[in-house]
Amino acid sequence: MEKSILLEKAEHAAELFGSFDVHAKRIEKNYNVTLSCRDSQLKISGEEAGVSAAARTVESLLKLIARGETLTEQNVGYCMDMVQENNEAQMVPLAGDCICITSKGKPVKPKTVGQKNYCENIKKNTITIGVGPAGTGKTYLAVAMAVTAFRANQVNRIILTRPAVEAGEKLGFLPGDLQQKVDPYLRPLYDALFDMLGAETYQRLVERGSIEVAPLAYMRGRTLDDSFIILDEAQNTTSEQMKMFLTRLGFNSKMVITGDITQIDLPDGKKSGLKDAVRILRNVDDIAIFRFTEKDVVRHRLVQDIIKAYERASNAK
Repeated sequence: MEKSILLEKAEHAAELFGSFDVHAKRIEKNYNVTLSCRDSQLKISGEEAGVSAAARTVESLLKLIARGETLTEQNVGYCMDMVQENNEAQMVPLAGDCICITSKGKPVKPKTVGQKNYCENIKKNTITIGVGPAGTGKTYLAVAMAVTAFRANQVNRIILTRPAVEAGEKLGFLPGDLQQKVDPYLRPLYDALFDMLGAETYQRLVERGSIEVAPLAYMRGRTLDDSFIILDEAQNTTSEQMKMFLTRLGFNSKMVITGDITQIDLPDGKKSGLKDAVRILRNVDDIAIFRFTEKDVVRHRLVQDIIKAYERASNAK
């Protein structure tokens, strides 16, 4: 069977095929078809089922290209997943969503339907709990939403915090003052803020007290008004710490809590505060609990495969 697709612009073919035809080869391999292009005519040939699915994938990707999106390994793979679920129509709205612009002028956009829904939940609710595997953009998107709210003067401060728990290895006595000791734990939060704001703006806002990056222990006894507060790596909080954090919420503030319950680094016998919070708060109004899946992973394709492999091994146990 053969199917022809007419391209709006000849240059769309180059974008669709990708550098060294990397995207075309992936589509061909996935659906067992052959893609060929002459002038503005794209031909797909192979078995009927493969041609039909490949055509739907190509048409969705062409819509993204027409809206100014650059094709990447991630969005091509995600489009193929969506076609498999007959949900490819949800791909196109992703092209227009820009949360904020980084210091280098790059737009920050949700790359999956899950990420888009997560951002919508943050907008609508006072507290949002984002639970999911590594690489789903939980923290990065939360920081982007915080920067957007700060730039729009909806909040006066951004407060980022996480529990200081080692990931398996003992770091022992770190040299330096208190700030230098906790900095390694907070590095992922710094990285996201540097990306959004640039190092100079970040430094200026820290000096002004508009941005605070601190370990969770620093939150005790405070009431946080007019703030956008993010608790990262929340799976490593105890139930008591989680309750303490949640009750810091002040007027005109938003909270985002992120974590991955498959990566708990607490000592044996300690219950994760994140697991508890998801169970206890699931029916509370104005608190959203959002779950990411491996389909929302936007890191290297292998990260998705690694997560699936560990899930299978865990289920087999």
